[in-house]
Amino acid sequence: MADQALLDLEGLQSAIQRVKSLNAAELKNSGNSSNCHDDVDLVSLDEDALLRDCVFQLEGKMDEIIEEYSDVSSLPAEDFGTYLENLKGELSSVEAENAQLSGEVADLMKGYLEDSIRLQNNIEGLTSSLEFIQSQGLVPKSADACLEGSLLAEHQLESKGVHGGSKFKILELNSQIEKKKGILKSMENLDYTMKRSLKIQDTLTGLEVIGYEGNQVTLSLRTHIPEIEMAEQNHELAIELLDGTLELKNAEIFPNDVYIGEIIDAAKSFIRQFSLLPMNENKSSLEWFVRRVQDRIVLSTLRNSLVKDAMKSRHSIEYVDKDEMVVAHLVDGVDAFIKVSQGWPLASSSLKLQSLKGSSQSSKEVTFSFLCKVEEMVNSLDKQVCQTLPTFIDAVEEIFKQRMRVEVRSSNSINN
Repeated sequence: MADQALLDLEGLQSAIQRVKSLNAAELKNSGNSSNCHDDVDLVSLDEDALLRDCVFQLEGKMDEIIEEYSDVSSLPAEDFGTYLENLKGELSSVEAENAQLSGEVADLMKGYLEDSIRLQNNIEGLTSSLEFIQSQGLVPKSADACLEGSLLAEHQLESKGVHGGSKFKILELNSQIEKKKGILKSMENLDYTMKRSLKIQDTLTGLEVIGYEGNQVTLSLRTHIPEIEMAEQNHELAIELLDGTLELKNAEIFPNDVYIGEIIDAAKSFIRQFSLLPMNENKSSLEWFVRRVQDRIVLSTLRNSLVKDAMKSRHSIEYVDKDEMVVAHLVDGVDAFIKVSQGWPLASSSLKLQSLKGSSQSSKEVTFSFLCKVEEMVNSLDKQVCQTLPTFIDAVEEIFKQRMRVEVRSSNSINN
């Protein structure tokens, strides 16, 4: 029986054509209301029942009216006007009900016509698809019966006005799916941003991420300064990262009272040198960079503090953070350029006199060989003397004065 029910492609197309013709006839009859009574065979059983109910109700109403007003001829003349007004009211009520029913019928006909038009369009699309499938030989004959059954079932749903509601439901569900996809995409982006931000905070323990947008990260640095009671330095570090990584591209510090140019260059070199080597994922140039910046803040703050303390008891002194150099202005217009060693003053390392330069007319008369002798003598001092800034500057100035006196005596001896 199943094999006999299978139709070939031509049989399926014939079935589609029959449905198409039937729907076209329904469209034609729906569009011409004057011919509706000529097509009794096309009226459904539900419509026949509705019509019979309406006729039955109308006949009952007429019987009630005839029975109620059967004795009109026996009424006195003064009551006849009242009965006439009642009859007019009943007539208006019936006309209103009739108008309401006519409106409902018109709405049903309009919906039926729209559904039939949609069905006609779907049939035409399906016909085109079948013609294409036939031309390509893509459908096996064993699937024809299933397709015909689906087509006839769809026609039955369409004729009852179900197809329109189903199609609207499908569109509504598709719209909800698209919205959910958008929400899911936004949540995925947010999850990625949060994970990257958390990874940055985990990498930079003790810091606060106060800004994060794209590849731009702004950190709040609260640096505790050792050896200075209750001392903290607050900075903001604006960092630009390489795309999709935690590696440093550029950075700025606010306030700009600490030089970090060398650290930025070193971090970039760190990336180039180790980019091809396997590294622990928890380590990055960003972590190294921020730690070095905080170390630099500590050293710079301590050095400036020592310079200020030294200025209380002697001549003008200043610290140049970029060059890591202390400049002491000595007697006779001579400037001593003192190079601080790495880690000083936290590390037990010595200061070094890098050069002496004359800034006044009298100091310019000092010979280069004289200055070299002073530098040599200063840098040969004991380590303990070279570790403390005031002591070291006092030693430089004292050696300078001694050598000046020697030079003056030597010059006087030659002149005499």
